[in-house]
Amino acid sequence: MKIIVIIPTYNEKENINQIIEAVLSQHDALEVLIVDDNSPDGTAIMVEEYQKKTEKVHLLKRSGKLGLGSAYREGYVLSLKKGADYIVQMDADFSHNPKYLLDMIELREHADVIIGSRYIKGISVLNWPLRRILLSYFANQYAKIITGVKVEDLTAGFKFISRKALERVDLSKVKSNGYGFQIEMNYAFSSTGSTIMETPILFMDREHGVSKMNKEIILEALIGIWAFRFKNYKA
Repeated sequence: MKIIVIIPTYNEKENINQIIEAVLSQHDALEVLIVDDNSPDGTAIMVEEYQKKTEKVHLLKRSGKLGLGSAYREGYVLSLKKGADYIVQMDADFSHNPKYLLDMIELREHADVIIGSRYIKGISVLNWPLRRILLSYFANQYAKIITGVKVEDLTAGFKFISRKALERVDLSKVKSNGYGFQIEMNYAFSSTGSTIMETPILFMDREHGVSKMNKEIILEALIGIWAFRFKNYKA
């Protein structure tokens, strides 16, 4: 079994070595693919140094800030080429605790896609202001109604995805490149016949670095999801 964990980065030098170590320490089947958008702080250079220690760390260097969605799409394609049986997507800032990877691995036979969910058991978020929690929670409820996907945390960025689920989706039709990418991929998985389940996590806001999320990105995504219903994502 090969599991490749895709971690997009932009200016994550304060977190990068620690997150790589934390992921690799969870299970022998895990490898890491860093997709770096030409971070001016030297994140990619640090990854290249880490690669000297192990063959389980891969690096995809891109020309600039090309967006979260395109980072994951390119990461999916490369991971499949490298023979991954499962692909994980997660953040570099420890808001997604690597310890939950073990839960996802244990659940892999029960669904094609497993979401690390902040909302499957109430609201499990730390260090966010109340207004951000409410915006995120109700944005997810709205997205669930519009898309018809029965998932409480449609905007979650922590996912464990089977190879067959990704191979069912024509990634060239996935156009979202920000917050809406998570919603669109969940809709694409659901509409192409993949099963989705949620497992609870405690989401903790980053301690180091700067968040890339703002309310404008969220609102743009919520408007854009209307287009998803008119697409056929089948590969």
